[in-house]
Amino acid sequence: MRYALFSLSAIILVCSFSAQAKMYKWVDENGEMHFGDRIPPQYLVKEHEELNESGVVTKHQAAAKTAEEKAEARRVEYEKKKAALVEKKKKQRDRVLLDTYTTERDLIVARDSRLEAVGSQIQLAETIISDSNKSIEALETQVAQIKTSNREVPADMYQRIDSEKQQVAVQSEVMANHKKRRDDIATQFNDYIERFKVLKAEQKAKRDKLMKERAGQY
Repeated sequence: MRYALFSLSAIILVCSFSAQAKMYKWVDENGEMHFGDRIPPQYLVKEHEELNESGVVTKHQAAAKTAEEKAEARRVEYEKKKAALVEKKKKQRDRVLLDTYTTERDLIVARDSRLEAVGSQIQLAETIISDSNKSIEALETQVAQIKTSNREVPADMYQRIDSEKQQVAVQSEVMANHKKRRDDIATQFNDYIERFKVLKAEQKAKRDKLMKERAGQY
């Protein structure tokens, strides 16, 4: 009789479990594990698992991320995209270097040509500044002489002095920008030259390896 009751209970349990088709497993705030056909609402955002009728995990649901975790995930994703963009630009630059220049000498010539052009602009600015300073000095000397003779200094002389001083200020800024550009060009092309050497060495190594592989086939 007891055996019959046990068998009947087992059959009822199996049928009940099969009818549910799925079960859930979760852990409460005290670390205690629970099983059930439904997850309490307060644990839906917590880590939990879905089981089939055989008790095998079919789905794992991670706990919902906190605001701090979401912010960190966004930061990590941003850094990944940033690194990918840097790598993409690097490959594009490498292609341009190899497609544009044949030898290291070509890069040196291009660098020196640009530096010469910027150098001419710097010299022009220096000449204008020098001429303006000479004009200022001459005008100020005239003003001093006029004042010494107790005569009234014409207003246009002061205007001319101010105009020349403004010219000096403008050309000084222009010259500073050209000098910065000159330094940037030198740095950029020197980097290009070093990278070009590496790329050419890599190309040679690949060719040598290919030739050895082909030679080994014969």
